Amino acid sequence: MSTEIRTFRIPDSDADPAQAELSAFLRTVEVERIDTAYADGAWRVLVLFQDLRRKEESLQIETAIAAALNGWRDRIAAQEGVPRDAILPDDLVPEIARYAPTTEHELGVLVGSRDLDIGPHGAEIVGVVRSTLEDLID
Repeated sequence: MSTEIRTFRIPDSDADPAQAELSAFLRTVEVERIDTAYADGAWRVLVLFQDLRRKEESLQIETAIAAALNGWRDRIAAQEGVPRDAILPDDLVPEIARYAPTTEHELGVLVGSRDLDIGPHGAEIVGVVRSTLEDLID
């Protein structure tokens, strides 16, 4: 998620409407930084923020992917008679959900530094991520 910028002008005369607009805006975002400056009879307010709606959408997508991966892991682990952590480590599920790799290459880059062998299940993992994303779009 990227940082966005919005500026507000709060004039000395009749500041209430501009302050109300700024206040309403601040309730809908996650503020990273606010800078102010005064010039020409008005305050300039620069807000660096992340949109909470986009953040919420991202969290919903991550949650859906993690749930789908956990369901898939449970099924495969039961079929193979192994613990689900042997199929895909618990700590890797949120990372895959966050980055949502849609190709085996992307998945390989994501898990490459962990010395894990997901080769036998790489295509299935990517398939779970893809189908979950497709379901969310429909």
